[in-house]
Amino acid sequence: MPLKVSIESLGCAKNLVDSEIMMGLLNKYNYELTDKKEVAEIIIVNTCGFIEAAKQESIDTIIALGKYKEEGNCKILVVAGCLGERYADELLEELPEVDAIIGTGNYPEIIQIIDEALRGNRVAKSGNINVKISEDLPRLLATPRYSAYLKIADGCDNCCTYCIIPKLRGSYRSRDMESIIKEAQAMVESGVKELIIIAQDTTRYGIDLYGEYKLTGLLSQLCTIENLKWIRILYCYPDEISEELIDIIASEEKICKYLDLPIQHCSNEVLKRMNRKTTKEHIITVIERLRKKIPDIALRTSLIVGFPGETEEQFRELASFVRDMEFDKLGVFTYSQEEDTPAAKLKDQLDEAIKETRRDEIMLIQKDISLKKNREKIGKICDILVEEKLEEENVYIGRTIYDAPEIDGIVYFSSALLLNPGDFVKVRITDALEYDLTGEMILNESCK
Repeated sequence: MPLKVSIESLGCAKNLVDSEIMMGLLNKYNYELTDKKEVAEIIIVNTCGFIEAAKQESIDTIIALGKYKEEGNCKILVVAGCLGERYADELLEELPEVDAIIGTGNYPEIIQIIDEALRGNRVAKSGNINVKISEDLPRLLATPRYSAYLKIADGCDNCCTYCIIPKLRGSYRSRDMESIIKEAQAMVESGVKELIIIAQDTTRYGIDLYGEYKLTGLLSQLCTIENLKWIRILYCYPDEISEELIDIIASEEKICKYLDLPIQHCSNEVLKRMNRKTTKEHIITVIERLRKKIPDIALRTSLIVGFPGETEEQFRELASFVRDMEFDKLGVFTYSQEEDTPAAKLKDQLDEAIKETRRDEIMLIQKDISLKKNREKIGKICDILVEEKLEEENVYIGRTIYDAPEIDGIVYFSSALLLNPGDFVKVRITDALEYDLTGEMILNESCK
């Protein structure tokens, strides 16, 4: 009887891809994958260690899943990912329920590590952060069959002062284009219709491997794949968004008119302390160029409030900037003082209450902007990717081209036809909420 394994993946989509490769390896070596933690003999937690809240979630999850060693069938509990990379020794010392640790560059060794743990040895493998992962590893998708993440690089060279990622995932390492295209083609042949391009910074793709930025070249090749419907680009840093990149987004039908550009702040003084490679003026210029060339583009960004030394005046500048720019999608994080980062040593660390108040104010501003933009969609016809049927008769959930899975809004719509997840249909928007839409499918206008 094959041993049953369950994987819990926390944190970002890049982490999820690592989990999917571990799933592929486990499947190849005849382990049985299960979603039921209570029957699993091996449980793997792929953790996040980016900020304090993520670390706490990871620790809470480890402790909760550790109870299956007493209440379920679990024999081995494995901690993988960023928290394991960052605190391997501490986790083994303080959490006796943990049997093995796998760092961010060691997850391809999952089979050997499980074998060693099953022999009764507690093992930790980490510190291999700059390894180039083999392109021949199997992968099982954990996402719905019609949508998948395509990781084009790992690590980061930006060295933002608040960020621990370079110490957890190493320097920027692009995958070779041929391997990426091969993987993309295989996923589309298996039924994937939406590819979501990810890396710590997608705009810098290729610079380490080819000596020049190659994102536009990669996108051009991806657009030639038959039966691929949508290509969505995440994590584009504004300092390297070129006119060439804007042009290909504008001209290629398969590329979603959607761009995620994390800016973190707009105050030049704060950006400098963050070691960001841009300025407020440049960010505004990039946004204006995008909207001029692609009038219907949806822009998503993420911000950090409460960075050390952020004055009331600098926060007010950020609030005004959010009002003026009217981002379609926006997320806000409170600054997390992370050990081993330069920002952790800066003076004028702010109280948590101030950070939370500032976050809440920005989100209230964005709530009004989002509602306004959603109301502008009423009466319009949108292509919708069907994701789920609700229990209510003839009611479905889907996403527009302007919405990434998990992080953006959804569309509730009615349909007289029976639909399947992964179908593309045309929906007329009939009403708007702050972040979601409602509508009705237009018959005889399927866009499969």
